[in-house]
Amino acid sequence: MKIYISADIEGITGVAHWDEATNDKPEFAEFQKQMTAEIKAACEGAFSAGATEVYVKDAHGTARNILASELPQEVKLIRGWSEHPFSMVQELDETFETAMMIGYHSKAGAGGNPLAHTITTRLSGIKLNGNYASEFLIHTYAAALVNVPLVFLSGDEAICSEAESFIPNITTLAVKKGIGNSTVSIHPSLALEKISQGVEKALQGDLQACLIDLPKNFHVEVIYKEHAAAYKASFYPGASLKEPHAIAFETNKYFEVLRFLSFVI
Repeated sequence: MKIYISADIEGITGVAHWDEATNDKPEFAEFQKQMTAEIKAACEGAFSAGATEVYVKDAHGTARNILASELPQEVKLIRGWSEHPFSMVQELDETFETAMMIGYHSKAGAGGNPLAHTITTRLSGIKLNGNYASEFLIHTYAAALVNVPLVFLSGDEAICSEAESFIPNITTLAVKKGIGNSTVSIHPSLALEKISQGVEKALQGDLQACLIDLPKNFHVEVIYKEHAAAYKASFYPGASLKEPHAIAFETNKYFEVLRFLSFVI
């Protein structure tokens, strides 16, 4: 069984401020270790459930955060950004039985995490078919494009609720709740136990029950904080300037959505 794990940091246990998620700040080291530990716990749960291969994508910031030596020896770690449109699920393809997300967070404009955003803090948000999109949604659709179901997600309470509404059979673990500019988290060690147990349970279930269908058409809006960025991005082929801070794009192919986002963000 070949497993894919995409890992972010804003949804890691305890993280409550950008200084704890930024690798040039002294507070980062503690949460880098927790991020690594939560990924390790997910890997161990996967191997306990019978996984034979596990790939991990470091999908935060520079994509050079995870302490590789702390992971099980069997794990393959994807570091850095290739700039492929799959982005946070780079290298995911049809050879994987399933995918999981660790440390994911609320979307831009949501109140479920002090660090809520979608892809970059330079945006006010991304709309997909009329609804604000999270990194979870964007990359779950990418997984569906290659027929890979998402069966487990950990992160803040709000993104877990979103995942459960979108994929009723998914297993989630909320390690914290955002309240204004604060978080309430479970104990870091308890998070590790629950992640390992949750991943093992998820992989022992009906994986295909978590596979979603892609919409037939896609209307995408990217809303920028700076109007000049929207103006520049509006020259992407097929894009249009919807209003001073926003551009729009339509297609019936989801890969074209991902290609569009990779060039205009």
